[in-house]
Amino acid sequence: MTQISALETERLKYQPKLPPVLRNGANVAVVEGEATTAVADADKIAKLFAKTFGGAKLTFSDSDKIATDKPLNVGVILSGGQAPGGHNVIAGLFDGIKSINADSKLFGFLNGPDGLVQDRAVEITAEFLADYRNTGGFDIIGSGRTKLESQEQFEIGKANCEKRGITNLVIIGGDDSNTNACLLAEYYAATEAGINVVGCPKTIDGDLKNEQIETSFGFDTCCRVYSELIGNIQRDANSAKKYWHFIKLMGRSASHIGLECALQTQPNAAIISEEVAAKAMTLDSVVSYLADIVKGRAANGENFGVALIPEGLIEFIPEVKALISELNDLLAHENDAFQAIEAKEDKIAFILERLSADSKTVFASLPQTIQIQLSNERDPHGNVQVSLVETEKLLAEMVATKLKSDADYTGKFATQTHFFGYEGRCAAPSNYDADYCYSLGYTAAALLGNGKTGYMSSVTNTINAADEWSCGGVPITMMMNMERRHGEDKPVIQKALVKLDDAPFKAFAAKRDEWAVKTSYVYPGPIQYFGPSCVCDLVTKTLELEQTK
Repeated sequence: MTQISALETERLKYQPKLPPVLRNGANVAVVEGEATTAVADADKIAKLFAKTFGGAKLTFSDSDKIATDKPLNVGVILSGGQAPGGHNVIAGLFDGIKSINADSKLFGFLNGPDGLVQDRAVEITAEFLADYRNTGGFDIIGSGRTKLESQEQFEIGKANCEKRGITNLVIIGGDDSNTNACLLAEYYAATEAGINVVGCPKTIDGDLKNEQIETSFGFDTCCRVYSELIGNIQRDANSAKKYWHFIKLMGRSASHIGLECALQTQPNAAIISEEVAAKAMTLDSVVSYLADIVKGRAANGENFGVALIPEGLIEFIPEVKALISELNDLLAHENDAFQAIEAKEDKIAFILERLSADSKTVFASLPQTIQIQLSNERDPHGNVQVSLVETEKLLAEMVATKLKSDADYTGKFATQTHFFGYEGRCAAPSNYDADYCYSLGYTAAALLGNGKTGYMSSVTNTINAADEWSCGGVPITMMMNMERRHGEDKPVIQKALVKLDDAPFKAFAAKRDEWAVKTSYVYPGPIQYFGPSCVCDLVTKTLELEQTK
């Protein structure tokens, strides 16, 4: 970097906190816990991952340190979408393997998994890494969304690792990326390739977590960035008093971001996709719910408000979810024919001819713009790109239509729509993410130092000071189940959805009716890096509510 800001200059000096067991280096002993199974479809997962299935949960101990002088040659891959803190995972990994042996080397594969199969890598040295510590983004080596799932890719990757003497790989990514890590670990174990593979949990969506993975990195920072923006808009709404703001937030498969931002900012409405699914709410019932809140506030003379909309909402509305599932299968099998069609009207007709009667009715009821957005090219995993579906605009328009037909409504309804996504993905990490990510990378080094493969780095008890953090590893296979992808059943890490009986949602549900009527906005402001611990070292409301007994 040729020029950096004053904040970046100060952040480069920040030394992330570590759990006590890692403060003297990553050459720690491991303590094995109970054997594990899969969260679902255990027989199928065990058959597919015969070498890596059922491993024990691991924790670290410094009581019997392993003395080793063997250098580790490690390759690291940033996979999937960006998340704040990725650079600190790499920093922790680098410092960790150097603490085991000063001659250890770290190689970064460029632009994601493609770098592994296309033989593009750079050695990460202390000098090279120095400008990236505590910074946002994945620009140190770049990222990509290529899936690693074929034997040909695995063999090419093996050959490219052997050129550099790499015997360890760390894949930093979300559920799909760590599924790829598990497939890679299984293949290399089964073929005795001599390459161990460890994953680190990344996704701003917050849906990669369980008892051992308290949160995915980046979630904390992104929620703080979005909450600052929401707070700014709420203050504007309360100042101008003439607009309803419909804000779509990242979170394709789960509403963790929407829930956390609601807890931080107290908007007038926040839709939680998982509740919509549990109550089997129709699109019309979601619209009616929002229209009733608008109507209630108008009765108090308040023709303004803020509503938070999760990015993946449409996939949780039962009739729309069924439609999308049909579309995914249809376009997986007939994509070439569909893409050959040029006119929008002909594309829509092509789809309507092939849908079931119920899905055809739903599809036909949608505006053409939404029909086209639902029919756009799928992501690399065969799923609709819901971030490109303008759900916030659809709901704003439908609420307006609903209010126009209500003879009892006499208020004014003007809207502004927003989508907060890229604004947060590469933000400078909060102190929490800076510390957490550094520990995840250091923990990955310790796992590799102990010869482990098919594991995910785990750091827990993070609502407390770092002096009380624990770390270790958890088999990736224990998080897996079978899901339908590209028209076929595939092993994937199960996404962690918002649980309606857990403390975070209960806390939200207890207050939302009050927030709907009153203007109870909270303005969190920007991320604080320096100052008293009560301001700088906060954890998310979600983690606090989940972990506080």
